[in-house]
Amino acid sequence: KRMKKTILFVLCVLLCLPGCSFGQEPTTVPTTAQPEQVYVTDVNGRLVPAFKDVVFSSLSPTLFSVGENGRMQYADPAVETFTGIDVSVFQGNIDWEAVKADGIDFVMLRAGYRGYGEKGIMGEDDNFRKNCTAANAAGLHVGAYFFSQAISPEEAVEEAEFMLDVIDGCDLTYPIVFDLEEIDYDEARTDDLPANVASECAIAFCERIRETGREPMIYINCEQGYFRYDLPLLSGYQFWLAEYSELPSFVYEYKLWQYSTEGSVSGIEGNVDLNISVVDFSVKTETEPEMTAAPTNDAA
Repeated sequence: KRMKKTILFVLCVLLCLPGCSFGQEPTTVPTTAQPEQVYVTDVNGRLVPAFKDVVFSSLSPTLFSVGENGRMQYADPAVETFTGIDVSVFQGNIDWEAVKADGIDFVMLRAGYRGYGEKGIMGEDDNFRKNCTAANAAGLHVGAYFFSQAISPEEAVEEAEFMLDVIDGCDLTYPIVFDLEEIDYDEARTDDLPANVASECAIAFCERIRETGREPMIYINCEQGYFRYDLPLLSGYQFWLAEYSELPSFVYEYKLWQYSTEGSVSGIEGNVDLNISVVDFSVKTETEPEMTAAPTNDAA
């Protein structure tokens, strides 16, 4: 009997406690209102984050098409485009005169890299200097990129300094690119790098490059742009988009688009990455891009 009375007493106490009731979930009232994430629809009908103060692309995805030669084109006469490739030592010896004759306007060369192992040792691309000299001699415009595995802004600055040493004396008219990529086929030092840290690394690299009067750029794919970077922090930089499709779905502004890894170009044995640029970087302007309204379902 004493046990029954004790149980009844405990039940009565619980029933009288504020917020406690049996047969329904407890209700929690947030102490501060959290802003809801706003989304827009891309060209594939997918909902993607709409970030405040990040410039939306003014390009219409449906105006892109692949020509008979396998090269991307844009059907707006008001937008001048340029055809490019990007290469590293893995493309071997290249006949740059043949590349130019095949309609290629520019090339992005890998200048250096950081290893994805724990030590993160940096190195120069073995073919960068001869590729830069020969590509310039053939009449191509040249830019360069650094394959980053930085895990701190300090390491990113170290990469930028390494990059500046490598490209010293090279005639570069296209941007210097920070290329932070995830390693899918192995464990890497950048696995699970927080978005804010990745963004701080990109900023640190780009600002060091900008201090020298050169044009910095960030290589980015859709996953990185929406989820792996804190994109609003990067709103002051230009993007080189990597998306392998017939239509770009990235809703934010980009100047270069790497649309294929299976291109065929005279003078290069095997596949090569193909790019299209909507800016002639060889012509320097001081005009800042205007903010573009968020795309509608038709224009995204």
